Amino acid sequence: MHIAVIGSGYVGLITGACFAEFGLNVTCVDNDEKKIKSLKKGVVPFYEPGLEELMQRNITAGRMQFTSDIASAVESSLVIFIAVGTPPRGDGSADMKYVEGVAKEIANHISSYKVIVTKSTVPVGTGEKVKKIISKHLKESIDFDIVSNPEFLREGAGIEDFMHPNRVVIGTSSDQATAIMKDLYSPLYLIEAPIIITDVKTAELIKYASNAFLATKISFINEVSNLCDSVGGNVQMVAKAMGFDRRIGPKFLHAGPGYGGSCFPKDTRALLQIGKENKVKLGIIDAVIKANEAQKEIAVKKITGTMKKMKGKTVAVLGLSFKPNTNDIREAPSLYIIEQLLKEGAKIRAYDPVAMRDAKAEIPKITYCKDPYETVRGAHAVVIVTEWNQLRNLDLDKIKKSMKGKHFFDLRNIYAPARMAKIGFDYYSVGRPKI
Repeated sequence: MHIAVIGSGYVGLITGACFAEFGLNVTCVDNDEKKIKSLKKGVVPFYEPGLEELMQRNITAGRMQFTSDIASAVESSLVIFIAVGTPPRGDGSADMKYVEGVAKEIANHISSYKVIVTKSTVPVGTGEKVKKIISKHLKESIDFDIVSNPEFLREGAGIEDFMHPNRVVIGTSSDQATAIMKDLYSPLYLIEAPIIITDVKTAELIKYASNAFLATKISFINEVSNLCDSVGGNVQMVAKAMGFDRRIGPKFLHAGPGYGGSCFPKDTRALLQIGKENKVKLGIIDAVIKANEAQKEIAVKKITGTMKKMKGKTVAVLGLSFKPNTNDIREAPSLYIIEQLLKEGAKIRAYDPVAMRDAKAEIPKITYCKDPYETVRGAHAVVIVTEWNQLRNLDLDKIKKSMKGKHFFDLRNIYAPARMAKIGFDYYSVGRPKI
């Protein structure tokens, strides 16, 4: 079977590479000629563990091609995935211009039956809108079906999530499209991956509801951590005990400086806007968003309140990406923290294993260092913002000796308070008693 994936960003490339690994012939489409040339060489434009190797293997095998010619890709494919961006508008709603533009392009080049699949995260009702756009712009009467097949890929673990998913959601009203989509995902039947068949609108809502619930867990445990800070409790033990309850589970109960990235901030705001447009009050989602914004400010106040005068002080920031194993800094807590410290007059030295090039474009007026030890040299304070594995086993004695000050702010609760106090740090974590 031949499939086309329109949009060669994070979701599009992982979708294309993994389907190629399933043995399908995949054509990835993008309108950026420079990007296409790079992709043909097997070069991935972002950091994702294992993706470059997977792509190169399938390019060599002839199962994965890249083009900017949408006409040829549409013509040769039975299934066409729409995987373009849906960036947020000013009011939080998803901007659908790229999805709508692709729908028109597809309509201009259809000459036989196609299954058109929205892989992008899209508002409820997008399937109907895409169907209307394509029907309006068809040059002749041709049958096609619309499917919603939302992605649930974690940045840094996208390939694993595609190959071993918790579930695959297929939203369509067509038996023929259902059969074709099941055929696409047939390799997953061997591992008994759950396949959820539902209608298009429900499938569209599943993605938003899933991300909003995960964001809720993060904001919830962050608020509990703030209470622990006030009363002297230990949020890690609270979360551990909660996680043993199978109704709750341990995932996403890790206190920190707030969530970021390309999904949770965008999707929670978009879901809130969908509620407003349909006159449904989503009070919990609204509270989750507000709690997350407040958590970033609480992290800043923990630093500035402890150090008092920030002007002229050097702060070493370790970790810039919004989470480990990605170079994605979109809405990363590190950016907010750094910007606020700069406003207070602090000097910032920073390190991240893969995200520094992206960070330089956002915050050019700080010093970027080659490793954690160069970063902390002469610093009055260290702030760990991202829990990279490289930061979990630092030579703490070496760090202490090379610093001017002794403040250590561990916003991911990586280190044991007793050990840090013994070394001589003035150590602060999130929701754990200070020793």
